[in-house]
Amino acid sequence: MRVPMALQGILVVELAGLAPGPFCGMVLADFGAQVVRVDRPGARGDLSRMARGKRSLAVDLKQPRGAAVLRSLCARADVMLESFRPGEPQIPTRRETGRGMVPEEGRPPDIWGVMEKLQLSPEILQRENPKLIYARLSGFGQSGRFSRVAGHDINYLALSGVLSRIGRSGEAPYAPLNLLADFGGGGLMCTLGILMALFERTRSGKGQVIDANMVEGTAYLGSFLWKTQQTGLWGQPRGQNMLDGGAPFYTTYRTADRGFMAVGALEPQFYELLLKGLGLKSDELPSQMSITDWPEMKKKFADIFAKKTKAEWCQIFDGTDACVTPVLTFEEVTHCGHHKDRGSFIIDREQGVSPRPAPQLSNTPAVPSSKRDPFVGEHTEEILKEFGFSQEEISQLKSDNIIECNKPRANL
Repeated sequence: MRVPMALQGILVVELAGLAPGPFCGMVLADFGAQVVRVDRPGARGDLSRMARGKRSLAVDLKQPRGAAVLRSLCARADVMLESFRPGEPQIPTRRETGRGMVPEEGRPPDIWGVMEKLQLSPEILQRENPKLIYARLSGFGQSGRFSRVAGHDINYLALSGVLSRIGRSGEAPYAPLNLLADFGGGGLMCTLGILMALFERTRSGKGQVIDANMVEGTAYLGSFLWKTQQTGLWGQPRGQNMLDGGAPFYTTYRTADRGFMAVGALEPQFYELLLKGLGLKSDELPSQMSITDWPEMKKKFADIFAKKTKAEWCQIFDGTDACVTPVLTFEEVTHCGHHKDRGSFIIDREQGVSPRPAPQLSNTPAVPSSKRDPFVGEHTEEILKEFGFSQEEISQLKSDNIIECNKPRANL
């Protein structure tokens, strides 16, 4: 008997978007939520490949009847997740009409955000479903002078202040892929907000609006940097401090076979074990914390690491507390003994490898779907029937090009 997962029974409506939003939805699906991805008819699917465990409903939200379909779903949903660009920071005064919420006379409608234009704003959806949690994931937030401009991970990382701390000495700052802002400060922080709102709803019975954005989320991830400003930890220029590549005992080194080893021997006792593995003696070297000697020590360590292969260094340091580990490639990581012991990586039915959902829960662990990602519109009819649409209504919506149904054909 399968144990229910932590988010069993939670219905999430996710509007298809770029990677941070789909990642948030995938995390919720991995832990048991029922996630309906709303795609545009004719779309190519989730290019970020984060559709695991979701179903696809293809509907044209630009048509009023399409928006009405989505409102029907949100009337019963627990969470609405959207990642469109926000509207004007100063929301215009609105008045209600029979057609929904419209701007005051003389105020151009193009100052609205995407969801407001579609008549799918939080005000409208939460009026119909007060328990709905409306998660808005954006780059710069729902307000502020940058809220409506375009950006990507590197821009959000830059504006958060964190990018200024990342990079080698004497070089320009560089972004560590698009992980920090998009997925850490964006998708994961949005997930956290949704979970907190779900928990709060158990007390108040009411939903709320979540303003999750990559800039503030990334800055929050970097709280340690702000909290340690006066400790001397960052007293040197970028790339010359203990934790940003300046220290010889906290960096990476190339091996004889062009692999790399990661060294994190911060504590004195770990540093001694590092020196022992390298064949060095501490009484013949400068003090570990002699910053002026760090550049020369890095060269010395680099010369030694370059004389053996990655496998040879693993043999020397495995099982020790020297805090020296191999830099594993994607091809190597699934063969790592530690990961095999824990089952840290999973293989889907198409033999694709990906990390197992984290963290592990003892009573309600995540059981990620091993099925292929859904086609756009693959579950349109199935979902609409679950929400009370008749076959006649579905057929009419299909013939009017409001929805798209793309059931996979069986291979004969």
